[in-house]
Amino acid sequence: MMAKLSKKQLERGVICSSAGNHAQGVALSAQRLGCNAVIAMPVTTPEIKWRSVERLGATVVLVGDSYDEAQAYAKKRAIEENRTFVPPFDHPDVIIGQGTVGMEIVRQMKGPIHAIFVPVGGGGLIAGIAAYVKRVSPEVKIIGVEPSDANAMALSLHHGRRVMLDQVGGFADGVAVKEVGEETFRLCRELIDGVVLVNRDAICASIKDMFQEKRSILEPAGALALAGAEAYCKYYGLKDENVVAITSGANMNFDRLRLVTELADVGRQREAVLATYMPEEPGSFKRFCELVGPMNITEFKYRYNTDKEKALVLYSVDLRTKLELEAMVERMKSASLHTINLTDNDLVKDHLRHLMGGRSNVKNELLCRFVFPERPGALIKFLDALSPRWNISLFHYRGQGETGANVLVGIQVAHTERDKFHACANSLGYEYEVESTNEAFQLLM
Repeated sequence: MMAKLSKKQLERGVICSSAGNHAQGVALSAQRLGCNAVIAMPVTTPEIKWRSVERLGATVVLVGDSYDEAQAYAKKRAIEENRTFVPPFDHPDVIIGQGTVGMEIVRQMKGPIHAIFVPVGGGGLIAGIAAYVKRVSPEVKIIGVEPSDANAMALSLHHGRRVMLDQVGGFADGVAVKEVGEETFRLCRELIDGVVLVNRDAICASIKDMFQEKRSILEPAGALALAGAEAYCKYYGLKDENVVAITSGANMNFDRLRLVTELADVGRQREAVLATYMPEEPGSFKRFCELVGPMNITEFKYRYNTDKEKALVLYSVDLRTKLELEAMVERMKSASLHTINLTDNDLVKDHLRHLMGGRSNVKNELLCRFVFPERPGALIKFLDALSPRWNISLFHYRGQGETGANVLVGIQVAHTERDKFHACANSLGYEYEVESTNEAFQLLM
């Protein structure tokens, strides 16, 4: 797109909004073409991304908490300064440029290709690849991959029209788009063969797999297609076929690696998170470990409770096969130790495994999960809105290197004030959901 700009347009400069990769592409193109570039990025953008853009010579402006706010700023400034706005995906020339990835695959791949798996945000990359590949090799399947909490393309294809998401998960920030492009949706509706959805655990498992096999560290959006390809091949029992997964980014925030390592084995089903009721009597811990048997305990949390006959322990075990886990749970059951599998409970993995320390009965406690923007003042803004009107009874924040911080908060709110609390929480503009009825919270806290 930028190569087609006139000399006068290049002299006026360009501007774009981006969360990372598009910004670097525009900055590099501006450097090669000798024009001035301004890049608007959300305040929550990881430093590794905006530093990379600055090194390419562009001017970075950090503005707004979300991509939508950064885009609004970029479009407004483009009009004010008569700059050319370079969209990240919804433009024919941008789509054509991204289509050259498909051309490279077809030219370099020796032998037939069964499918190409493409990460989907706004849809530009997959639209371009599909437009080229379906023209030269129509038998090749083009399959999009989206995070299950950022599935704008899958929903749009299902409903036959573009759907805007109310909320979008920020873990794979490179594809965290609330609405796909108009032109990209038109092409995808016509050309692609489907969309695979994967969760955060599967993405983490694919990041680990790539590191172990190639010593390359992918960002979550970069590992997305790999996770989708693995899920697709496993589901359809695909063997002896060539499949291509596009690993589209390596802007990994170092802080996020901690979360990736915690979830990778769960995503590959090599670790299970469990809770077991154990009698409060001497020797019960040793008996419990004997029942676990040959399985390796990777995490164990227990606190003595004088008021209870039974304690609830939270622990994790290494896993080789599902049958191994089932056999262990059966051993626990035969010894009258009730065991619950919490492996799929995100509240446990994000918060409760770090908080385990005994139950507490707090009157009128409302448990909520908030997403705080990763910027100074976010916590004070939250406290100014809610305190001292309502007492905070629990607070757990753990930085995960995401665009938004996942925060677990317990607040004492009388039932008569619940509506006022929700109105106040909504006015903050932070995403949140109530978790008071979550089974794991009822058990552990």
